[in-house]
Amino acid sequence: PAQPNATAAIVTATPGSNDSVPSAPFTKINLNTATAEQILTVPNAGNRMVREFQEYRPYTTILQFRREIGKYVDTATVTAYEQYVYVPVDVNQADAATLQQIPGVTADIAAQLIAARPYGTNQNFLAKLVTFISPDEVTVAENYLVQ
Repeated sequence: PAQPNATAAIVTATPGSNDSVPSAPFTKINLNTATAEQILTVPNAGNRMVREFQEYRPYTTILQFRREIGKYVDTATVTAYEQYVYVPVDVNQADAATLQQIPGVTADIAAQLIAARPYGTNQNFLAKLVTFISPDEVTVAENYLVQ
C-alpha cells in the first residue's frame, strides 16, 4: 500500500482509454507522525499549533483532534486544518466521523462499513469499500489506513 505523504504520483486510468494519467500525489499530513516542518506547511498553523498538534498524540479519532485543537481556535479554523491533515483510520476501530475523512465516504457508508466489521486486513476493508466508492477513491483511501 502507498505510504502517507508519498511523493510519487498515483496513476489512474482514464475511463474508456488505455492511457494512464498521473493524479495529484497524496499530500495530507498524518497527525500522529507529522514533523514540526510538515505541520508548519498547514496554512495558519504557526509554532504554537505545532506544539498543540503534537501534544495530543496519538490521535485515534478525528473527533479527538477537533475537540483538542478546538480549545485554541474556532471551528472554522479546525475545519480548514482538516483539509491538510488526517487521523489514521483503524478499519476495525474508527468511528463514523474518522471514516468520513476518506473521500467519498458519507455518514451512511461509514455506518455500513462499521456494521460489516471485523475486517481481517486492510485489504478486506478496501474490498468492501470499493462496493461504495470508485476504485480511484479506494486507491486514495489506502493512504488513510493505519499500516
